[in-house]
Amino acid sequence: MYRVEVVLPLELQILSLRIAIQEDLTEDENHKLCLAELEALDEKRLQAQQKLECYQARLARAFNRKVRLRSFQVGDQVLALKRPIIMTHKTGSKFDLKWEGPYVVHEVYSNGAYKIVDGQRVRVGPINDKFLKCYYP
Repeated sequence: MYRVEVVLPLELQILSLRIAIQEDLTEDENHKLCLAELEALDEKRLQAQQKLECYQARLARAFNRKVRLRSFQVGDQVLALKRPIIMTHKTGSKFDLKWEGPYVVHEVYSNGAYKIVDGQRVRVGPINDKFLKCYYP
């Protein structure tokens, strides 16, 4: 517009030859500025990494605040979430029960996995503790 060549904002941050000529910088001064920016790049990366680690730590604290630890012992009565959780077509109504049971914890595995049995001693599992909740008769 008005016969003036467009200067992109990026060209102001990363000096191009055209900007160097416009601002009357010599070739040596332009090289020195580019070298200084390259040296500052490592520091900027380190600052970005530190900010990212702080952000991830804040997210982890916020998530862990809401996590409820569940641990069941052998013989505890539990309810299990009905599966499949995600269905391709609707079956039943929204008022259907989402939990089935009660089951009895038969074995306890590591990392929150359990083997449960129903009243006829039919084994179910292993099942993760996030799909179980306590049953209070």
